[in-house]
Amino acid sequence: MMSVIEPSVNDYVEIIKPLPLRLRLSYGIGHVLNDVCASMWFTYLLVYFHFVLQFDSILSGIVLLVGQVADALATPFVGIQSDITDGFWLCKYGRRKSWHLVGTICVLGSFPFIFSSCIHCENSDHWAQLIYYSSFVIIFQFGWASVQISHLSLIPDLTPCEHERTSLTAIRYSFTVISNIFVYVITWSVLHMTDDSNAQIGSKDGHKFQMIVLICIGVGAVTSFVFHLFVKEQNLHNSAIASSPGSKKSIGHLLSSLQLYQVGAVYMATRLFVNLSQVYVPLYLHETLNKSAESLAVVPLVMFLSSFVVSLVVKPLNQRFGRKIAYFQGAVIGIGACTWIYFDTGDINFKTYFIYVVAVMLGASGSVMLVTSLGITADFIGPNTDNGAFVYGAMSFSDKLSNGVGVTIIQYLKCSAHSQCTRYYGNVLGFACGGAALFGVISVFTLVPFKYNRIGGKSYSPVEEEPSEAENVISPSQQT
Repeated sequence: MMSVIEPSVNDYVEIIKPLPLRLRLSYGIGHVLNDVCASMWFTYLLVYFHFVLQFDSILSGIVLLVGQVADALATPFVGIQSDITDGFWLCKYGRRKSWHLVGTICVLGSFPFIFSSCIHCENSDHWAQLIYYSSFVIIFQFGWASVQISHLSLIPDLTPCEHERTSLTAIRYSFTVISNIFVYVITWSVLHMTDDSNAQIGSKDGHKFQMIVLICIGVGAVTSFVFHLFVKEQNLHNSAIASSPGSKKSIGHLLSSLQLYQVGAVYMATRLFVNLSQVYVPLYLHETLNKSAESLAVVPLVMFLSSFVVSLVVKPLNQRFGRKIAYFQGAVIGIGACTWIYFDTGDINFKTYFIYVVAVMLGASGSVMLVTSLGITADFIGPNTDNGAFVYGAMSFSDKLSNGVGVTIIQYLKCSAHSQCTRYYGNVLGFACGGAALFGVISVFTLVPFKYNRIGGKSYSPVEEEPSEAENVISPSQQT
């Protein structure tokens, strides 16, 4: 009987090649459309509905809740369908890229209507308008989920190397930050056209938000086209590196894994911190600090400039200290910023100068926590790329549902009298965002190293503080 010759470790080293720069950049811009829409969604949705359309705080929160619930329900569906290899004709284009294309069309066709007046119903009751806007919100969120899950699940499909995956995640997040910076620069430029530089957002500014949205989705459409043109999908599960006996896990097996819920808790806490700070910093500036309309673009811009700078050092930070310590460092900075906001007494120096220091701290902490949590998720997937989209869908389900419920509760608890609520959004940033960061730290330290069969049958655990032998084996491909 002929014996089967197992590939040597050196054979695997030759297989793992550094990803071309063109592929990395093309992959990174594939989420720009989602990023610019998410920036508008989380930063300005409540501002637009509450101050421009004059919806009350509860109805404004319900609009966001509808979107988050729709997204939460769509992500597991998209994740499962994206993992299926059934020979469907569109999947010849690529199972991940097919869903990305469908999602892009949905986003482009629905998002402009969310930041526009209700067509032929602008004078209707707000509850009636809520139904109108909710229909577009649901289509948008389905499309957004399709793009997000397909784009994330491409990471473990493109490379089996954990540090290459971290690099792709960092590049992806860098473009996310650039996209947010772009949105805030455009928003500042458009809002700056107001006659009174000290004026706050009001019903007169509806056309300005429409202009901002059209510019943003125009840029997003171009970057999505470039992504589809240059990124070629491949399935590493069929390669020599990923194909090992029992490497594929069933969905039932994943759902019975405690680590899935631990990783989900880390990701959920991180997204709560990032998204709630993005949602409530503008409202904090408007109602608590009485800042002008321009500041609603300038302060978030500072946050994301800080995020961009810090995102460049997240990869070496993870390599040097490990996932847990890197995440802890980011969370400590975020908790410090939230504590500073909570204890602010309305001092003029804080309102004029120190708010920008706080913005830098929030941006830096969010960058470290988010990139690290995405790296932990990719580590959990490991070589089991056939379930990658489902895992990312499960992560996103917890993220979207928790954010939607959280924002709705926060909006519901807000008192109606403005004079009695001046400190409300400062308390929200202190307790909700600070509490989310603390919960993320607790969750990440409960994680034990992920164990799965890897190169040459060796056990690999990427969340350990020291690189394992398997990690050192593939180091030639990490030099880029």
